[in-house]
Amino acid sequence: MTPILNQIGTVFIPVSNIEKARDWYCDILGLPVDREILYGHLYVVPMNGTGIVLDSKIYSEDNIFRTPAFHLNTNNIEEAYEFMKSKNVNLTTQIEHNQWFNFKDPDGNQLMVCKC
Repeated sequence: MTPILNQIGTVFIPVSNIEKARDWYCDILGLPVDREILYGHLYVVPMNGTGIVLDSKIYSEDNIFRTPAFHLNTNNIEEAYEFMKSKNVNLTTQIEHNQWFNFKDPDGNQLMVCKC
């Protein structure tokens, strides 16, 4: 028996500007910007399931995600793609296999949206 659970608690995303990152992530996820920035460098994005913590203290050009470390779910991949396009998000792939696409956040972190 191990005391380590087979669960992911949260994913830390390195960001250069905590306020701008908070606003961008809340915008694309349709969330209100109503939580406090902690310790001047952390923002806990209110997620269902595994959490996301934006952290400006760990940011460096060498520390950004060059491949997606996780994906965000969608029920409609085409609608999600068009939504991100309308937000002028940097889309780095088309919809692949009618299942997923990749994009970059404003700091250059490579992320993914996948049909669940």
